[in-house]
Amino acid sequence: MINKNNVTKIVLPESDIPKYWYNIVADMKNAPEPYYNPQTGEKMVPADMEAIFPKSLIEQELSKERYIEIPEEVRGYYQSFRPSPLYRARGLEKALDTPARIYYKYEGGNATGSHKLNTALAQVYYNKEAGIKRLATETGAGQWGCALSMATQMMGLDCTVYMVKVSYNQKPYRRDMMQIFGGTVYASPSEHTNNGRAILAKDPNCNGALGIAISEAVEDAVLHNDTNYALGSVLNHVCLHQTIIGQEAKRQMEVIDEYPDIVFACCGGGSNFSGMAFPFLQDKLTGKSNVQCVAVEPMSCPTLTKGVYDYDYGDTAKMAPIAKMYTLGHDFMPPAIHSGGLRYHGAGALISQLYHEGEISARAYGQLSVFDAAVFFAKAEGIVPAPESSHAICAAIDEAERCKESGEEKVILFCLSGNGYFDMTAYENYLSGKMQDSVFDESALQESLQKLPDLKK
Repeated sequence: MINKNNVTKIVLPESDIPKYWYNIVADMKNAPEPYYNPQTGEKMVPADMEAIFPKSLIEQELSKERYIEIPEEVRGYYQSFRPSPLYRARGLEKALDTPARIYYKYEGGNATGSHKLNTALAQVYYNKEAGIKRLATETGAGQWGCALSMATQMMGLDCTVYMVKVSYNQKPYRRDMMQIFGGTVYASPSEHTNNGRAILAKDPNCNGALGIAISEAVEDAVLHNDTNYALGSVLNHVCLHQTIIGQEAKRQMEVIDEYPDIVFACCGGGSNFSGMAFPFLQDKLTGKSNVQCVAVEPMSCPTLTKGVYDYDYGDTAKMAPIAKMYTLGHDFMPPAIHSGGLRYHGAGALISQLYHEGEISARAYGQLSVFDAAVFFAKAEGIVPAPESSHAICAAIDEAERCKESGEEKVILFCLSGNGYFDMTAYENYLSGKMQDSVFDESALQESLQKLPDLKK
């Protein structure tokens, strides 16, 4: 056992890379709500998904097995960047003068700079096994697009990425990285799909949103027999692949005889939050702990904190499965904030159900508070965080300051899901005073919620 008072960085050997992904469905109090087919309005059956996913991923999507084995080939790819390090945030603790002990799991050290590579490698592996030649996908801030472009390059597949237009313009270097790895990148909405052309006809200056980019990628996959759709968040199998993060973090904290009182992770669609929180939430669901797991989202796209729990389409064009989730409405257009990876209208179905059942909680922060926290963290810890990840930092700092007021020695853990070295335009806007908090449009929310699907359940 390592003395926690003397450690700053906890690194596990390659042999400790988990051999299984953890499926939280096995431990949930209630079975997940079913998906519905967006064309027929009927409950989806596995065959309905075969137009865009390989059977192996459909099986994972619907699985109730607690543990699903990670293929040896995928674990082999993981060895180049996993296990990722866990840090004791001593510089941050000192700067805050808090009695809390703060830890963060850093997923930004791989070649693409974020946690997205964990599921990209898995999805490409299963699609290659199924004989697929090309993958189509969407990306918000670009982390997922970079990860999938790299993974397809490594395994010999082609990749087409529909990148939300506001991020395409704000983050040109992520776009360049996708192209370096062989990805073809279009600003979404684009002229390359029927859905994109229809939206541009209505609004030539549309900034785009993840829901629109998903529609374009799904259309691309449906119309080409050699192409499947891959996504970086939301669905169960994506959340499943990311649980390698939390499993490693549990083991690392065990090595130093620590366990978190509270776990924070940013949340858009939910892959990062589920990856970090679900392995700890397993302990809560099985009566082994009372850990708090908190999803942190932007105030300008507050899916959990202001959305409704209802069935909605996963994309703007109503092509993706209809899922029960916390949603702002499938055609809600979030403001053009710099946290492009969190500009999704809904939270993943598993996260939504766990939130609805009171097993997890959520907080929302404005853009300026998030960047205040990001710069404070960078000065204290020497890592420039991604804007998305900085939501978790903001919540962790808030919690540490509460501990200072109360004198409580709480153990705080958060996921630093990616670095922000390709987000310098955002930091430049912040440092120059140009950045502003976006105002959440309540009237737009109410209008969007009027368009939820009317299902015959």
